[in-house]
Amino acid sequence: MTTDREVREGRHWFRVAAVGELPEGRVKTVVAGHRSLALSHFEGKHCALDNACPHQGGPLGEGSIEGGWLRCPWHGWDYHPCTGKSPGGFGDGIEQFPVEERDDGLWVGLPEEEAPPETVTDVMARTLTNWGVTHVFGMVGHSNLGLADALRREEQAGRLTFIGVRHEGAAAFAASGYAKLTGRPAACLTIAGPGATNLLTGLWDAKVDRAPILALTGQVDSQVLGPGAFQEVDLGAAFAAVAAWSQPVLATSKHAELVSLAVKHAILQRDVAHLVFPDEVQTLPAGEGAQPAGPEGRVTRRTITPPAESLDEAVALLGKAKRPVIVVGHGARFEMDAVVALAESLSAPVITTFKGKGLIPDAHPLAGGVLGRSGTPIASWFMNEADALLVLGASFANHTGITPKLPTVQVDFDPMILGKTHPVDVLVWGEIGVTAGLLRERLHGHTETVDVRPELAERWKLWRAEKASRAADDRGAGVNSAAVFAALSRHADPDAVIAVDVGNNTYSFGRYFECERQSVLMSGYLGSIGFGYPAAMGAWAAAPHRQILAVTGDGGFGQYMGELTTAVKHAMPIKHVLLNNSELGKISKEQRAGHWDVWQTSLHNPDFSRYAENCGALGVRVTVLSELDTALQRVLAHDGPALLEVITDAELI
Repeated sequence: MTTDREVREGRHWFRVAAVGELPEGRVKTVVAGHRSLALSHFEGKHCALDNACPHQGGPLGEGSIEGGWLRCPWHGWDYHPCTGKSPGGFGDGIEQFPVEERDDGLWVGLPEEEAPPETVTDVMARTLTNWGVTHVFGMVGHSNLGLADALRREEQAGRLTFIGVRHEGAAAFAASGYAKLTGRPAACLTIAGPGATNLLTGLWDAKVDRAPILALTGQVDSQVLGPGAFQEVDLGAAFAAVAAWSQPVLATSKHAELVSLAVKHAILQRDVAHLVFPDEVQTLPAGEGAQPAGPEGRVTRRTITPPAESLDEAVALLGKAKRPVIVVGHGARFEMDAVVALAESLSAPVITTFKGKGLIPDAHPLAGGVLGRSGTPIASWFMNEADALLVLGASFANHTGITPKLPTVQVDFDPMILGKTHPVDVLVWGEIGVTAGLLRERLHGHTETVDVRPELAERWKLWRAEKASRAADDRGAGVNSAAVFAALSRHADPDAVIAVDVGNNTYSFGRYFECERQSVLMSGYLGSIGFGYPAAMGAWAAAPHRQILAVTGDGGFGQYMGELTTAVKHAMPIKHVLLNNSELGKISKEQRAGHWDVWQTSLHNPDFSRYAENCGALGVRVTVLSELDTALQRVLAHDGPALLEVITDAELI
């Protein structure tokens, strides 16, 4: 039996082409093992040379044979197709390899490969995985190949998963979604220049939402930095504002230490860290005795106890309240057991910011829903009736709806967030879970708060009746958003992760979808359209055992719709609910509200369901309400990526 590889007489032989495949006088590139070769057919003989021109590495297999000489396609340097010698007797010849013509094809013999030496990027990649970074999203390209090969070896060893994407912006959003869900950093990999700058929007999203993330960018050779080489960008300057820590990797760097510091900054500051890899540094041999590093002895516990004076002030303020309300934001997402225990001790309603949607199940007797522009009248009502607020892991941005007029205790791990927009009565610097536990110990049995559970039940009854009424609206112009999210509330897995985009679809989701135990991911303070689908990819990488949903509009999905092919390639079973109203509906709404003419918000869309089918996913289209439940159930049950396109009424949001 013939195979494509054999070992004989100290050489490894590879079958590289069929007999008769290469016409006389032609050359082509072939691959044998890890070696790229220029295979030529010259004067009736097949010959093989190393594929790299000694001048600047041009691919000789893409050249041509002219006048008996193999000409490099880049700069026209000439070599004999079989001997590799240059005309005129110059000494810069090319290595040649024996070729055998057999019945089953052309075989090339190569010397036994030596194990490649460990490089500085091998040490850095292993340090990355030692710190618990298990996923890298990105694109492999010419200025990150040495680093990419080190990451490949980590993946081959089972310590890393690399997910190749179609656009670097999607890589950053995916890493951001991963970090928001887990609190742990993922990384994104790009080339120099445009690949690196394409990351910036997603990195800003992570930064302003306090999600740890690593950016690994290639760079041109150090020797050509400055004059303006091809794809040269001053990446230190470009990333200066977005990265809490950014450093170039030099030949003389302490390479494991650079990675350790990058990951440490990302984790402890909940921010962006950035490493720049000049091309020539990536393949340098690791120094003698160089060892990868890890987190042991490098990261402190973060269970910060608040100052005693601040805790005393908080207890005094909350202890006098009859109708305290607890407001939780995205920063409280990993501490909700302690928060809910405190709420139950105080009989206090828990309302959330939009970024905090789902942190408490809407069916909980003390859940008050979402506050603010994307919220419910329940939350607004209890905010208006409150006599004190306890704000945990949330800012007072204008979108949140948290009033500055009530006596307030604010708790956050970041002292710069405390009192950021206006003076607050009591500021408590501490971890939210620790602080909530201490407040419960101090306040339990020492308050006379009103039990608001009956009021909450009545308010939810009123709001659910209103939602049901809206869900029945039909103007004959598409399905209304209340109906879409009522159906999703009925059929989504209680433990699903839902990545939502930006636009009217997101406002409607916040208003109408009722959470059980789902985790909700969104582009919060940046509010970047296009976030939804790439973030769902990151969520799948972080939690492949959970149902992953993406909710977008047609405008948002249009920005990264190529990533559906990424989901298909990697068998990501993302279920995508796409609300298609053929316009940027939120902008149309803002134009009307500002008494402007509606202008340039209409969109020309494909049939997204057919597009999904072309990509290899399931695509289903719904145009009327009666089709919705059956179609949604079909999509959610599909074993693989699936897209439900719902033609929606732009006015019924």
